[in-house]
Amino acid sequence: MGNVFGRKRRTRVTEQDKAVLQLKQQRDKLKQYQKKITLQLEKERLLARQLLKDGKKEKALLLLKKKRYQDQLLEKTENQIGNLERMVQDIEFAQIEMKVIEGLKIGNDCLKKMHEVMSIEEVERIMDETQDAIEYQRQIDDMLAGSLTQEDEDAVLAELDAITQGEDVSLPEVPKEELPEVPKEELPEVPAEELERKRVKTKSEMLVT
Repeated sequence: MGNVFGRKRRTRVTEQDKAVLQLKQQRDKLKQYQKKITLQLEKERLLARQLLKDGKKEKALLLLKKKRYQDQLLEKTENQIGNLERMVQDIEFAQIEMKVIEGLKIGNDCLKKMHEVMSIEEVERIMDETQDAIEYQRQIDDMLAGSLTQEDEDAVLAELDAITQGEDVSLPEVPKEELPEVPKEELPEVPAEELERKRVKTKSEMLVT
């Protein structure tokens, strides 16, 4: 377990990385040399001043000539350091450009694969089918909207308003006027003897049966 968690991630060192490292090492060496020459020139300047005070003009002149030569070396060193730093920057920027190009290449390959899956013809077909579906739904809506008359539409809206307001739909009112009475027809009077005779006859018929 310790080896798994303690294992360091290895990074791949490219040739460009090695070149940048070498250039930086050379630059650092030149800077060290530049610092050394600068300190030496300062000492020789002080020594030349002392020689002049001591009246040793020839030695002072020889020392100043040497100092002049070293000044030229110091200037060349400064130019070389500048060249090395520009070279390092160019290589590092080129590495960034390579990463950008690699990213563009991966993105381009991905787009090509997506275009292979979804061609222009396929997109046009889907768009046409979508438009057909929208048109079909619109026709259905138009048919449903045209199936009711204006009177039906008004009645539906009125009922909707009544429901929304929590009221029942009004029913037609019942007429309050009383209905006229049906006249009773007068029945003719039958004599009592005739009624008794029919009653006896009916009773006799029932006994026979």
